[in-house]
Amino acid sequence: MAMLELLGAGVVNVLQWKYMLPLFLGTLAGVIGGSLPGFTITLTVIVILPFTYGLDPLAGLAAMTGVYVGGSTGGLITACLLGIPGTPSAIATTFDGFPMARNGEPGRAIWLGVWASVWGGLLAALFLVFLTAPLAAIALEFGPWEYFSLFVLAMAMVAGLTESSLLKGLISTAIGLLITVIGTDPIGSVQRFTFGSPFIGGGFPFLPVLIGIFAFAQIMTDIEKMGDARTVATGAIRSTFERFSHWKVNLEIFFRPVVLLWSTIVGLIIGILPAIGGSASSVMAYDQAKKFSKTPELFGTGHPEGIIASEASNNANVSGSLMTIMAFGIPGDAVTAVMLGAMTIHGIQSGPLFVSQNPELAYGIYGAYILAHPLMLLICFACMPIMLRLTSVRLALLAPIIMVLCVMGAYALNSSMQSVYVLLIFGVVGYGLVKFGFPLAPLILGLILGDQIEINLIRAIMTDSNLWLFITRPISGGLLLAALLSVVLAIWQHLRHQKRTAGEEDTDF
Repeated sequence: MAMLELLGAGVVNVLQWKYMLPLFLGTLAGVIGGSLPGFTITLTVIVILPFTYGLDPLAGLAAMTGVYVGGSTGGLITACLLGIPGTPSAIATTFDGFPMARNGEPGRAIWLGVWASVWGGLLAALFLVFLTAPLAAIALEFGPWEYFSLFVLAMAMVAGLTESSLLKGLISTAIGLLITVIGTDPIGSVQRFTFGSPFIGGGFPFLPVLIGIFAFAQIMTDIEKMGDARTVATGAIRSTFERFSHWKVNLEIFFRPVVLLWSTIVGLIIGILPAIGGSASSVMAYDQAKKFSKTPELFGTGHPEGIIASEASNNANVSGSLMTIMAFGIPGDAVTAVMLGAMTIHGIQSGPLFVSQNPELAYGIYGAYILAHPLMLLICFACMPIMLRLTSVRLALLAPIIMVLCVMGAYALNSSMQSVYVLLIFGVVGYGLVKFGFPLAPLILGLILGDQIEINLIRAIMTDSNLWLFITRPISGGLLLAALLSVVLAIWQHLRHQKRTAGEEDTDF
């Protein structure tokens, strides 16, 4: 009861204008920054950081919490309308959000994502408030063996994303992993596979690669179709602004309670574990939803379950990252690293004693996280009619604007033309992969997890050269067993899909 009273006091405290205004402005900045491909939530929170120095700690942290929540949702806007994830965590939303928009339902696609974000985020708030300590205790048990096994599980799940060709999916994954080993060794700082070139001496930065692979490949594919009279109507995302009911959209979500709840839990757990991030959690939640769906063949064609899983996981991941920083003083990702820096500037020590020593601030952050969701919803209601009008813009006008924004986002990463060149190079690579039927999602997941797989493998071996520890340590062994089961389930689904496809062809004849 005392906890509920503290939470109520925290929410009431944040409702004061001196906290609500920074929270609203932060959430607005997050939605806008998240919807710009390449700008990222991290860059948005860094931009607003100097403006928080003159505020009291809760006001500054409320603003950054708003950026985090708003940005996690904002990324779905371009993912659905343009097929380009505004943030890395919106990658999985693209898989079904963009096809649904192209099928003439852009509003349904976006609002499924927005409402799934709201409900997933609010469900995760319950865990944030009541289960921080027990879930954090689990994370404390993770050593390099467990992290390595967790990442192997994530890579094994990739097989479930490629029903058409498991081999192409594995090759795509291998390409993503190979990209991460080019440059500097993350442990010994030794250059490798650079062939003496200063251009690739530092490796390939993730964001320009992501933007190039998704944006360039998508735009080139659309431009290629412009000359085809049969596909001009779908080359740009032109569709009617269909009338739809928010009530029906919410019913679509609540009629799939298992997808919503399990995706929230996946996002929450991945958020608690440092250095994994929202992109991995959304892909893993998407894969889980597909594996246990009654209609897995519909994923990738505009299936609501894919959007719900990805977006519920996204915002739940925010809650998990906040748990990590508040319970252990460890930033779960780049955004919470900035928040940790802000706490340090204000003389606040995060860690195991943070909540007990700073209850007003801790429960104020809980309140800010909860209130950021209805604020984000209001901002989306106000701005969505304008954003939906993107679907009526001719591709001939839209494509160069998108490319300019992508180039600006890549350049802003480190104010270097090298990032722009990386974007163009991997744009061509992505376009080539699409032309030859290779899925892009496994490649991206390989990019996300490649460094972490290598780092934790080396740390584990440096700590103890006994490789059996990967199996004999209970959590690590359990995760590897789950990875094996995931591959077996993916193969079974693949064979079932092939059998079903063959049966339909026989029926046609």
